[in-house]
Amino acid sequence: MIYYDVSMKITPDMQVYKNKDSKKPVFRVASDFDTSPAHETEVTMNLHTGTHMDFPLHMIKDGQTSSKLELNRLIREVKVFDMTHIKDAISKDDLVDLDICKNDFILFKTQNSYEDKFNFKFIYIDQSAALYLNQKEIRGVGVDALGVERDQENHMTHKLLFEKDIYIIEGLRLKEIKQGSYFMYALPIKMDHADALLLSVILVA
Repeated sequence: MIYYDVSMKITPDMQVYKNKDSKKPVFRVASDFDTSPAHETEVTMNLHTGTHMDFPLHMIKDGQTSSKLELNRLIREVKVFDMTHIKDAISKDDLVDLDICKNDFILFKTQNSYEDKFNFKFIYIDQSAALYLNQKEIRGVGVDALGVERDQENHMTHKLLFEKDIYIIEGLRLKEIKQGSYFMYALPIKMDHADALLLSVILVA
């Protein structure tokens, strides 16, 4: 078996959504050996930083939160589709010939995985593709962008996916991953009532 860590590394200068300083992790030494018998570090960061999953509360008032997380849905078989030929957005037309079935969890590999700096024109899932995935009743979708959509009016990509309780993972790093089937371990830090959870994602071939 081969194990692939497809998570983003958390660093102070990491790629963050729209290069917003408010989303960059801040590390601070809380105690060191000059003042204490132990070395401890504090980290302040937005839960939508790096590799993470969104919950409906992120885009829907009074939407479900991480308290409703079903861990078994993040430890399972997944299908990776190579979409590196896409130049702007993944649309329904790009999906109709793919082997996407009910209850699948799918990951899209795009040109985003080859970029270390934030690209304001990143590849995203447009509304037509989100509606197609909604109608297919998949269980989850993962992207290698820091957003599943890009400034879409009313955030319809998120909402169409949330409507069918489709899990959304953002911030994957799929550069080394070929199209095919993998077993995924997407392990979150346990938190209640959050609109997102940080993930460590491992694919096994």
